[in-house]
Amino acid sequence: QVQFVESGGGLVQPGGSLRLSCAVSGSSVSTLFMGWYRQAPGQEREGVAAITSSSITSSGITSYADSVKGRFTISRDNAKNTVYLQMNSLKLEDTAVYYCKAVSVNSWGQGTQVTVSS
Repeated sequence: QVQFVESGGGLVQPGGSLRLSCAVSGSSVSTLFMGWYRQAPGQEREGVAAITSSSITSSGITSYADSVKGRFTISRDNAKNTVYLQMNSLKLEDTAVYYCKAVSVNSWGQGTQVTVSS
C-alpha cells in the first residue's frame, strides 16, 4: 500500500517561502507520476504541480498550474523517496491544505497546512 506523508507547512508572510516535503512509502518514488494538490476552505481540491517518473527522463518532466508557474518548483529525491514543493513569492491566495499523491493511487495523506498572512 502506497502512503504519503506531507510536512513543512506553516504560517508565512506574503512574499515568503516554504518547502513542503512528501515522504512516500510502499513504492519507489522514481517510478511514480507524482503531484502536489491543494484545497482552500470552501473550494475544490486543485492540482498545483506534477512530476513524471524517471522512466521518461531521470529528473522527470514537470508541469504547473498557471497560478503558481514561476513561483513553485516540484522536485524529487529518489534516494530519500521524497517529493518536494519549493514555494516562493507566496501570496494570500496560496493559503490551503497541501497534499501530495501519485496519480495512479486513490488514497490521500493528511496534508499540511500553509497559511499566508500578514
